[in-house]
Amino acid sequence: MTKILVTGSMGFIGGYVVEELLKSGYEVVGIDNFSKYGKLVKNFQNHPKFSFVEGDAKNVDLMKDLIADCDQVVALAAMVGGISYFHVFPYDLLAENERIMASTFDAAIWAYKNKKLKKINVISSSMVYENTTDYPSKEDSVSKIAPPFSTYGFQKLAVEYFCKGAFEQYSLPYTIIRPFNCVGTGEYKASAMSEGNLKLALGHVVPDLVLKVLQGQNPLHILGKGNQIRHYTYGKDIALGIKMCIENKNAINESFNISSSESTTVLELAEMIWNKINKDKKFEYVCDTPYKYDVQKRVPSVEKAKELLGYETTTSLNQMLDIVIPWVKEQYEQGAI
Repeated sequence: MTKILVTGSMGFIGGYVVEELLKSGYEVVGIDNFSKYGKLVKNFQNHPKFSFVEGDAKNVDLMKDLIADCDQVVALAAMVGGISYFHVFPYDLLAENERIMASTFDAAIWAYKNKKLKKINVISSSMVYENTTDYPSKEDSVSKIAPPFSTYGFQKLAVEYFCKGAFEQYSLPYTIIRPFNCVGTGEYKASAMSEGNLKLALGHVVPDLVLKVLQGQNPLHILGKGNQIRHYTYGKDIALGIKMCIENKNAINESFNISSSESTTVLELAEMIWNKINKDKKFEYVCDTPYKYDVQKRVPSVEKAKELLGYETTTSLNQMLDIVIPWVKEQYEQGAI
């Protein structure tokens, strides 16, 4: 039976990935230190094919123990969040994530040389395209554009260079996976909220806007002019793409954009959310000063994933909102966000 180690298994995307892998019959080992949201309970925790260790992915010896009998690893563990998160923690995010990635690769290289590990699957980010001017952005364009200005984007690019270096020196096979704007349930307020850091209430734009509307904010505050273009992608669709990268031989030593093909501006998103919650009220908004690293246009090419993996997303933004809005409402009423 194929066994897969998922680091950051209790995180936002990690939860979707573990569920998808278990549903497909894989044995899954998870590791997480609950550093962002605090301890969470996932519905798969008692699954017979899931085992979990609460621990730090920076611990190389622990990582070697966990990876020793695994066939593949999905490297998700990281300090990660929305735009507010990487503006609040520009140094910590860079330093911590480099340590996590070095430990993960140290263990993976060891397991590839001495055990049965076949491949590492690394979760990068659409932020590696931060300085692109080519749209839609193709996977191989990363080597032709200026590196990201933000420490978050730069660190995700460094993740990809870990793959390059480990393959060139140790022949460790890899797949680089670049998700675009994950939307789903399971994002709680960051633990830093307990320290009064209000900027970290909800780092991603969809739950942030939903919460503002539920709280009665009128006019609705949006960052910048609202003309920023994004491709919102459902968590389950991203998890399916990651699973297909694990399974498909065409994914070996390749990179993929895992994304919806649907372009949406932040203003369009805000109005959709408003109309789903406040059907009887006119949509009005004000523009707040944007963050420094607020990319104006992020449009991926999705052709490579379709051609090599047979992968396409199936969940529209409208469907995502019908899932996420009730969940945010319930969590808000319970005081969880």
